[in-house]
Amino acid sequence: MYTWSLDALYPAYNEKFDSDINELKKIIRTMDSLSQNLETQADLVKWLETEEAFYTLAMSLSSYISLNLSTDATDAVTNQKLGILQPIMSSTAKPYARFKTFLSKHRDEFPIWVNSNDKIKEYEFMLQEIIDQSSYNLSDDAEEVVSKMKINASNNWSQLQTYLTAMTTIELNGETQTLSSIRNLAYDSDQTVRKAAYEKELELYKPIEESVAFALNSIKGEVNTLSELRGYSSPLEQTLINSRLSQETLDALIAAIEEYLPTFRKFFKHKAKLLGHKDSLPWYDLFAPFETSNPKTYTIEESKEMIVSSFADFSDDLSEMTRTAYENKWIDFLPKEGKSGGAFCSNQPQIKQSYILTNFGGSISDIITLAHELGHAYHGYMIEDLAILNTDYTMPVAETASTFCENIVLNAALKTVSDEEKIVLIENSISDLAQITVDILSRYKFETEVFKRRKEEFLFAKDLKEIMLQAQRDTYGDGLDENAMHPYMWINKGHYYSGELSFYNFPYAFGGLFALGLYHQFEEEGKDFVPKYQALLKATPTASCEDVAKMADIDVTDINFWKSSLDVVAKRIDDFIELTK
Repeated sequence: MYTWSLDALYPAYNEKFDSDINELKKIIRTMDSLSQNLETQADLVKWLETEEAFYTLAMSLSSYISLNLSTDATDAVTNQKLGILQPIMSSTAKPYARFKTFLSKHRDEFPIWVNSNDKIKEYEFMLQEIIDQSSYNLSDDAEEVVSKMKINASNNWSQLQTYLTAMTTIELNGETQTLSSIRNLAYDSDQTVRKAAYEKELELYKPIEESVAFALNSIKGEVNTLSELRGYSSPLEQTLINSRLSQETLDALIAAIEEYLPTFRKFFKHKAKLLGHKDSLPWYDLFAPFETSNPKTYTIEESKEMIVSSFADFSDDLSEMTRTAYENKWIDFLPKEGKSGGAFCSNQPQIKQSYILTNFGGSISDIITLAHELGHAYHGYMIEDLAILNTDYTMPVAETASTFCENIVLNAALKTVSDEEKIVLIENSISDLAQITVDILSRYKFETEVFKRRKEEFLFAKDLKEIMLQAQRDTYGDGLDENAMHPYMWINKGHYYSGELSFYNFPYAFGGLFALGLYHQFEEEGKDFVPKYQALLKATPTASCEDVAKMADIDVTDINFWKSSLDVVAKRIDDFIELTK
């Protein structure tokens, strides 16, 4: 009942799926043939039309496989289909490399082509970006080799991390717990349960720590090597270029967060005191809920009512999209063995909908998580009518709509609840904001150090644990009990295990704090803000982060903008401390 339906993609691995695999091969053969004879404007138009067909079909096939794996990592048929699709997809590397070479070669003619053809004009931003980044391309043959090697390198190492973290179980109080289910106990109302779950969670990692360490070393080593071969100064520079985000903006963001770390530590210490600790907060109580005298567990139906109603105060289309997501089975709600932990949203512009995975446990935090993922779905909804190759947006802006929607639900709830419930909501909000600032900064520091040291040495589990602990000391500081930290946070975060996306941490901070600034504008302008916000989301696939922000008259290179967003957080912390004295 609470599982998603992937029928809009495929009802099963049936004749249609197999037929589409064959059609995809045919399209790729066409791309290969075209790429060997690209010379004219007409050739470029034909390529774009063929690439549109490829993207549409490849998106459906790959998504059906990955979404099935996310709910059951052990499914033999799905893993077999993945093994079939990966080499097919890798065969596009050489045609794409030839295409990029062709564009670079004709950079002088490109402005003329843009102004004389609607199809090329439609993809001007994407094509110009390819031209501008052509210096980072390898040779056609090298690109093909890299793509094929990744199948049995970073792709497989990533699958190993997914498999091990999904399948590893441990007994707690006579019940078998998965990693997802035991991490959900961090939100339990009973401190003894939280502590026991934390201790068991750390114990659960021990049998898999070296295997996952090998996966992380292999992926980061590959990224280091390819980044250097392509001519980037570092994986971070590559990430920033791919994110359309300047170093100046990142520096301003990081500096602002660093400046406000003492404010967050004040919150951690106050929460520790409220929970009966002498000074600092142990990790197992970071997410400890503050409950009313009659603690409430929410049903999935209640989550729907709360979110749909809250979103209606912003816009009808957001509210109706959410209702559709619940009623048309876009969401897979409940944790189970073999299912990926955490939550994500997968936009599917080719079928004009999204799929959301979550591990709903009934807490208010789980409702906020749903609102977050539905924000991603709304972002997808805003761009689903764009040309299909213009439906990818970068990591930093990817977290904007999601965090904005969190704030809609939070602020709507704060207007109606009792003072006792208000404490719960404010604390939950601060804890979430601490995650996208303090914890994200610790992850950024961890990944930076891993990339640096991986150039010279192999990092065993003991090394990775110490790097993680140091990153937590540098960020949480004395707000976190040094005897109850989390040395294994590098195992359970899947974002570290991608050969394509590095530093998927600071985008959460960018998106979250940028969204706070946008929400402040909404509070000042009301419904008049909605069209501006919608236009901003629609622009994200074809603009830099800085240019997107300018649409809302925001300068993200200015540390003062980020400090103004963090002032909102500081005010919530002061309110929470005052309410709980």
